Amino acid sequence: MTSSPPPVAARVIAIDGPAAAGKGTLARRLAHELGFRHLDTGMIYRAAASLLLSAGGDPDDGAAAERAARAMRIEDLGRADLRQETVGQAASRIAALEPVRAALLDFQRAFGRMQPGAVLDGRDIGTVVFPDARVKLFVTATPEARARRRQEELRARGLASIFADVLEEMRQRDRRDRERAVAPLRPASDALLLDTTGMSADEVFTAALAHVNARL
Repeated sequence: MTSSPPPVAARVIAIDGPAAAGKGTLARRLAHELGFRHLDTGMIYRAAASLLLSAGGDPDDGAAAERAARAMRIEDLGRADLRQETVGQAASRIAALEPVRAALLDFQRAFGRMQPGAVLDGRDIGTVVFPDARVKLFVTATPEARARRRQEELRARGLASIFADVLEEMRQRDRRDRERAVAPLRPASDALLLDTTGMSADEVFTAALAHVNARL
């Protein structure tokens, strides 16, 4: 990364974790409760992947992926196909490319510095984007629990799925996120770890809010 970490305002909440762990739901609830802005940074990568695929590009083509990332605008976060599995898989692949992450880093940091405060959720918010954030959470769950949640999401959207396939895709995505050379998925050393496997959304929110209030 060419950009150096900026001085971070106290009112930044960084939430990281793997897919379908519940970090997005938690981030939205915290932002609403606190009156903060919210950014699902995974949608940035999905938007870039959507632009790339719509242009006929290959997610493994670093130059094409970087061009798509640099062309991404905030309006692209409203693209209709962002929740499609093909876009999600492509987003996971281009997120492993350093030029893509560098292209989107300043966008995330600028959002995080907006008033009155911001909640950002993703894979590397607490370790790379805002390493000096006062509040860091790492939200996780077992692959099986996350695969069940993802399958329920797909069914709610009228999409048929086989659990074994969803679980395997989840494990592949986890492996890419953990093993990529640039900004791998890992909890920050000072992050609160929340394993949501056996927790309700309300229980997760209550635990996270108590930590946020204590830190802020």
